[in-house]
Amino acid sequence: MPPTHLLQPAESPEPAEAVAPLMRGIAVLRRVTDEGGAMSPSAIERATGLARSTVDRITATLARMEYVRVDGRDVTLAPRLMELGNAYLSALRLPSLLGRHADALADELDESVSLAVGDGDGIRFIHQATRRRAMSLSFRIGDLLPAERTAPGPLLAADWDASEWQRWRERRAADPEGLVFTAAPPHTPPDEKDFVARAERARHDGWALDDQLIEPGLVALAVPVRSSDGAVVCLVSVVSHTSRHTAVSLRDTLLPRVLAAAAAMEQDLHRAPPAAAPDSPAPLASWTGASKQELGRGFNESLARGLTVLATFGEGRDALTSAEVARGTGLARATARRALITLEHLGYVTARGRAYHLTPRVLALGYPPLSLATLPQIAQPHLAALTGQVRDSASLAVLVGDDVQYTGRVATRRIMNVNITVGTRFPAHATSMGRVLLAALPPAERESRLARTRPYALTPYTVLSPDELGATLDRARADGYALVDEELEVGLRSVAVPVHDRRGTVVAAVNVAMHSSSRTLEECVTDVLPRLREAVGRIEADLHITERYVRVPAM
Repeated sequence: MPPTHLLQPAESPEPAEAVAPLMRGIAVLRRVTDEGGAMSPSAIERATGLARSTVDRITATLARMEYVRVDGRDVTLAPRLMELGNAYLSALRLPSLLGRHADALADELDESVSLAVGDGDGIRFIHQATRRRAMSLSFRIGDLLPAERTAPGPLLAADWDASEWQRWRERRAADPEGLVFTAAPPHTPPDEKDFVARAERARHDGWALDDQLIEPGLVALAVPVRSSDGAVVCLVSVVSHTSRHTAVSLRDTLLPRVLAAAAAMEQDLHRAPPAAAPDSPAPLASWTGASKQELGRGFNESLARGLTVLATFGEGRDALTSAEVARGTGLARATARRALITLEHLGYVTARGRAYHLTPRVLALGYPPLSLATLPQIAQPHLAALTGQVRDSASLAVLVGDDVQYTGRVATRRIMNVNITVGTRFPAHATSMGRVLLAALPPAERESRLARTRPYALTPYTVLSPDELGATLDRARADGYALVDEELEVGLRSVAVPVHDRRGTVVAAVNVAMHSSSRTLEECVTDVLPRLREAVGRIEADLHITERYVRVPAM
């Protein structure tokens, strides 16, 4: 665990106008992020040196903002926290403009490809296109690595001035083991002369290698992507394993294709039109004020307001003055200015003239662990809340071939219970989740599936007629839900609704299952369905935030 003082920049003393609650809240978010996304309040107290009452106020405020969940003994980062990192990536625009080139290069080379930007004397990932292998990379969007142990690092250092080199030396002297870089495995740091020489070679060659500096067996090649004025805007890096390439063979076989991909990225970057000015974000000061009034001392308004300042940025809002931040948040201008001064001191915004810009450090606020979330992980707390409301089991499933496969489930505690486990598969045609998933398919694909697999009877009530089943699917598509009564098993009744991704595509379904004696069919629609839809709405909201710049696996 890195010392607390290494988590904050040390170049300047704390400004007199700094907002202390905002600084403390960010310190908590950083610590929970570095611990993998979950910590107990007592562990936060020990790690930060904050009083337990302060920790409780911070976590209560963050929970109110839906940035964390307080689950029993742990404080767990929640998907909505990713809106802060999304604001940075949206303002930066590089993942949107260049990500498809990185994905195509990964497919072409069958190797992992990353986009990275400089963050102080480190590099931080902003896009990942990884390969699924037994020996695969575990770096995440937002992870920070020391420049001297990476392929992109020398290319950035080639442009450092004397003051930047001095800060690098001071950081190494203060933190010789590199503890602040929690994503990097422990390793003997390279000699200073070696890194200076690598930076000189990178300036001359226009590319750089990492020969097992991050971890034994890992090799990487990086080239810069430059703006029209020649400045490095990001680095594209191809990473492989020594079982596939040496550093030299990586260079000899892949460098021309990586350079070509970087050139294509530069062309798209240079041709990209300016971002259109978006609608102003909704003012949030009234919400924070109402929360303060409702929760009293349990809600830290200064922390909430400071974090909403970060969320105000985005595409078309990459540079904002304090007056524009005030208008976007609904805060008083003096309050917005103090928040910006605090965030600048902490390194999350930088000032250029009168305008402020987000920095890559914003990604350190929860993004790395949250970027690995799967749909079942996103859905699980909402399934648990739904089960608590309706007192019947709730499940998540996806379509696998002609079956539905359960990928998430929260069972209710009853003597008579629906006993299904994650991984269970059932014929799609006889289940409520299967029907909403089949109903969402394009008509031609749906007809092909139904023609390929004839329905078979699981109970005396299973619908078998192709015409009747087709009409049932049409009704499920029109109604937005499916209700199945004793067609899978006698005595089992369930109602399901679809889960949509950001593009509107149905990617999964959620149901509530019960014994037929517990509710009538009408009660399933009047009592259960509204709560089910609300739960799925919350799942979709978290999914849409998470998948904005990240691929979310459905299983």
